[in-house]
Amino acid sequence: MEDNGLRYAYRTLGPSTGTPLVFCHRFRGTMDDWDPAVIAAERPVILFDNAGIGLSTGETPDSVKGMADKAAEFIRLLGFTQVDLLGFSLGGYVAQTVTLNYPDLVRRLVLAGTGPGGGEGIVVAGPEIRQVSGRPILET
Repeated sequence: MEDNGLRYAYRTLGPSTGTPLVFCHRFRGTMDDWDPAVIAAERPVILFDNAGIGLSTGETPDSVKGMADKAAEFIRLLGFTQVDLLGFSLGGYVAQTVTLNYPDLVRRLVLAGTGPGGGEGIVVAGPEIRQVSGRPILET
């Protein structure tokens, strides 16, 4: 899907009828990272790489609002007037912002693990993890 020089990479799974469920992914996640057991559905499921992520072109937005604007643009480019959104981790923040800023576009919202991490039984990432996760990905 392409618009104004920006090419969105996406994959549609499941049947062609019903309200689509659009997945918004985590920090550094791409459409290829979703577990097949999670995305199996009896309705349309749409996985996509937001602007500048994975196989999509363009600049990566530097804010959740920017990511939400691009996600809403992508959904409308596909011709949908209403979808359900599933947001995981950072994608949860994006999905919430799409819902707040484009309420006509979202029928239902599913949030999965949208907190900053931690909790009972969860080991918080140490400083060595944060150093690596913030580095740019090198081209090979």
